[in-house]
Amino acid sequence: MAGNPIRILILGGGFGGVYTAMTLEKLLARDAKVEITLVNRNNYLVYQPMLPEVISGTIGVLDPIIPIRRLCPRVKLYTREVEEIDLRSRRVVISPGVDHKAAVLEYDHLVLALGNITRLAGMPGLQEHALPFKYLGDALVLRNHVLHALEEAAVEDDPAVRRRLLTFVVGGAGYSGVEVAAELNELVRKAARSYRNLRPDEIRVIILELGARILPELPQDLADFALKILTRRGVEIRLKVGLAGATVDSAVLDTGEHLPTRTLVSTVPAAPNPLVATLPCTNERGRIVVDEFLEVRGYPGVWAVGDNATILDPATGRPYPPTAQHALRQGKCVADNIAAAIGGGQKRRFAFVTLGAMCSLGGRNAVANIRGVKLSGFSAWLLARLAYLLKLPGTDRKVRVAMGWFVDLLLSPDIVQMKTDRPATISRQHFEPGQVVFRQGDIGDLVYAIAKGEVEVTRESPGGKPEILARLGPGQWFGEMALISHAPRNATVHSATPLDVLTLDREAFDALFTNVPALREFFEELIRERGQGPVQG
Repeated sequence: MAGNPIRILILGGGFGGVYTAMTLEKLLARDAKVEITLVNRNNYLVYQPMLPEVISGTIGVLDPIIPIRRLCPRVKLYTREVEEIDLRSRRVVISPGVDHKAAVLEYDHLVLALGNITRLAGMPGLQEHALPFKYLGDALVLRNHVLHALEEAAVEDDPAVRRRLLTFVVGGAGYSGVEVAAELNELVRKAARSYRNLRPDEIRVIILELGARILPELPQDLADFALKILTRRGVEIRLKVGLAGATVDSAVLDTGEHLPTRTLVSTVPAAPNPLVATLPCTNERGRIVVDEFLEVRGYPGVWAVGDNATILDPATGRPYPPTAQHALRQGKCVADNIAAAIGGGQKRRFAFVTLGAMCSLGGRNAVANIRGVKLSGFSAWLLARLAYLLKLPGTDRKVRVAMGWFVDLLLSPDIVQMKTDRPATISRQHFEPGQVVFRQGDIGDLVYAIAKGEVEVTRESPGGKPEILARLGPGQWFGEMALISHAPRNATVHSATPLDVLTLDREAFDALFTNVPALREFFEELIRERGQGPVQG
């Protein structure tokens, strides 16, 4: 219909999506015939290379994020989730706003820049007990978790519990795993000086790597240098050892070993975004095959960048890697090509020579490979900081980060644990056979529902053998008595088989027990039954 604007819809607010929007705004936003819309779950862009520094407190929590509205103020921004993409009808459904109604956005040009997702499923217990590291919230959760572990260890008398609290395990020795481990190591070793009961020799930071070397993306000599620096700074690196699963208090290794820990960080490879991977167009391993202009084959006006796109590097014949330096340049290229398509200009092919790679190792050390020039140590660290500062969008963020770095040189790390109020929760836990879920005499804090596996309930009496009270299986509950009676646990429960449970915390259980009559009746009946037989917790 004549007079309707040309609608450009960008899905995703990472480097690819935001740089597409920024470039389009410069080229087209003043044109009243063009409407540019961006959909992203958050209203900010995360500068991923700096995210590990949030863990150690080298920079502030808000320093590596930039408001999208400041980067492209003329772009219409929806802070929603993408629910459905229909390429044939050229429409996208996004999650409801405050009115609970799903919004439908139609487009003339669509840019897919949704990135990938964290993948923790596939290994028992990993999704329940491993801490992912991808988003800003992950960095904050990890920092708070680590500081909580130090606080608990400082007052813990049981040597086994203390050892678990002071062991920090990182799965994966690529860029992300190494930088997370390096910053985590910086935090715990410096912060421990503020706890008079913690000794440096008690702290263990361990990297698990399935391969035969760390940093496989870098030349061998740089990887060897990184290994030496990390080892010298107290990081243990275990090669040819992978994660097989996790429990509430251990990392399960593929060797069968259970490594006691209360902190397991997983940097396993991310999975393709399912919304993109299931689209009816050619894809390789969940990434859409695009032509040399970054346009999706068979779907004119649909473009893909970054983690969502596969495009061959003409120099190597291999796909370009899904890194930030490629994504932001692909975003600029797509913007140029959309502007050319609208204005009848000449589209340009995407071509880019990778600048190189850098990895921080903590303690003002890094390794870098810049177009074949290898750097290590302090010079690489200085180059990395300069590069990050120059590439960080926004003058205000540059100033904040530079000031944070300067202050970090002078002062000890902050050890404030920022606890936030949380809603009543339902969560999941995984246990391996023989693990104790709770012990007789413990304080009751959770109610358990068995999703898979079986538990054995026992009671101890002074001077006697533990008495087996019951064996419970899928669909059955346990642990409710201690919460209802506000008394200590009256039995011990351990897993008889591999066990998956759903847990309700005290707040959630009290709310449901008080306000949902059917659930209250269920537990009252359960209590009556157990009053005539064994009582479970």
